[in-house]
Amino acid sequence: MRTSLTSIIKDPSLAPEGKLKIDWAQAHMPVLNSIREQFEREQPFKGLRVAISLHLEAKTAYLAKVVQAGGAEVAITGSNPLSTQDDVCAALAEDGIAVYAKYNPSAEEYHDLLVKTVETKPDLIIDDGGDLVTILHTERRDLLPNVRGGAEETTTGILRLKAMDKEGSLNFPMVAVNDAYCKYLFDNRYGTGQSVWDGINRTTNLIVAGKTVVVNGYGWCGKGVAMRAKGLGANVVVTEVDAIKAVEAYMDGFTVLSMADAAERGDFFVTVTGNRDVITGAHIAKMKDGAILSNAGHFDVEVNLVELEAMSSSKRTVRRNIEEYLLKDGRRIYVLAEGRLVNLAAGDGHPAEIMDMTFALQALSLRYVNENYAAIGNRVVNVPYELDEQVARTKLASLGITIDSLSEQQRTYLASWAAH
Repeated sequence: MRTSLTSIIKDPSLAPEGKLKIDWAQAHMPVLNSIREQFEREQPFKGLRVAISLHLEAKTAYLAKVVQAGGAEVAITGSNPLSTQDDVCAALAEDGIAVYAKYNPSAEEYHDLLVKTVETKPDLIIDDGGDLVTILHTERRDLLPNVRGGAEETTTGILRLKAMDKEGSLNFPMVAVNDAYCKYLFDNRYGTGQSVWDGINRTTNLIVAGKTVVVNGYGWCGKGVAMRAKGLGANVVVTEVDAIKAVEAYMDGFTVLSMADAAERGDFFVTVTGNRDVITGAHIAKMKDGAILSNAGHFDVEVNLVELEAMSSSKRTVRRNIEEYLLKDGRRIYVLAEGRLVNLAAGDGHPAEIMDMTFALQALSLRYVNENYAAIGNRVVNVPYELDEQVARTKLASLGITIDSLSEQQRTYLASWAAH
């Protein structure tokens, strides 16, 4: 399907390299391949326009092609200025998808590209962090009547959506894909755990074994980051604001400290909270010379770079994606990927096999909201369990794994309240 929209990309000549990346991802995404076959037969999005804002690399590109195969006219933009891959953008544009994205645009240009995407007048959206939803509910409210609903990818976006839902300001239904089992158990834990260390190791070329790694936040992403750090031989410290999660980290064998105490111990810091000011100037004042700061939360607000700059006498780029801040007392603090998502801004993101399940949920959730938006109403809803299970069963089948099923007698037993 060719689009009537005009793309805004950096360089169309990069398309062949981008196509190779997308083909590689597709070859390792069997669940999404199965859904694509279904979509090609059923055409669930025929005559509709879908706007997507996600980290624009090869795996996301293949999701866009699957939605397109379902009959949609697709417009896509990046959800982070440093994770967009220009060759992938070029390949998508060549395949008839409207692309509004470039690597490392200015803040103003980045915002304009997001606005361009919603100005395609989408019927459905896939969002990551809530940017499309926010623009539609603020500066382009005139486009709201056309939107049937959408799906949200990440924790940060769902927090924003639930706040809108609570105050009654959400104007269409959104499916909380991040809260699905096949998202947080695998994408958030194993995907983030591996890709964060892929990005840190690739960027720094330093040893992790024997170092102290401070993981700020012990949600599913933090669990994955801590687990992989332990596997690399690090001494892992966890900081938390949630008492239950802190006990869990302790029971998992990690040292649990306040950030004030952890600050002086860490060699590597990884923020994974979805909140702002997790690392502030007060913490930086206690850090070792050479401490390395990175963020794996959605927005670049977890490390307070304004306070860091105020404490510094100079700043320089010492390696690709590493900024050295020379503090006024002579210590050096290093920040990876400008405090943005280290696994995407300084790496290739989650493995294809992991994103296969997540993007399968996105595709199925988009179809679900399109078929049920009137009944759902203007609220945030969970992914239906049967869709979660469908993704898991398709994944098992792709691995050649067979599992048991309950007998009728077992089902009856479990459903009975009487004495057995």
